[in-house]
Amino acid sequence: MNAPFPIRKECPPGACVCNRQALLSDPQADIRILKLTREEESRLLARLETLSSLADLKKMESRLHEQLGIVLTITPSIHEVRTLRGISIQLQEQPGLCRKTKQAIPAAIRRSLEKSPDIAYAILDAHGLWDGT
Repeated sequence: MNAPFPIRKECPPGACVCNRQALLSDPQADIRILKLTREEESRLLARLETLSSLADLKKMESRLHEQLGIVLTITPSIHEVRTLRGISIQLQEQPGLCRKTKQAIPAAIRRSLEKSPDIAYAILDAHGLWDGT
């Protein structure tokens, strides 16, 4: 299949379970995720590490979904949140999404939250941290 845009190179055999070939062979498949080449992934991770506010994070979350089909979910734990590890950052399973990318995006967001803790507080506040006080 020839895509109208450059696509990500195949991962080494056994290193990933992204089902890239199955995605490319299905004419009805959403191949937007394959736009995320290694160079583009580096740019994305750098951008995610420099988030400045919750609005900026929400904008990036929206753009990830629009441009690549990536569904990002960020929620605080139902238990007490004492550290940034208590904030769950997950990417929905998706054919074509590389295992390393699935780990790198949440890690970049966590680094951004460490640099700007006010974003983490805004996430907690948006999920009702200070309700009832």
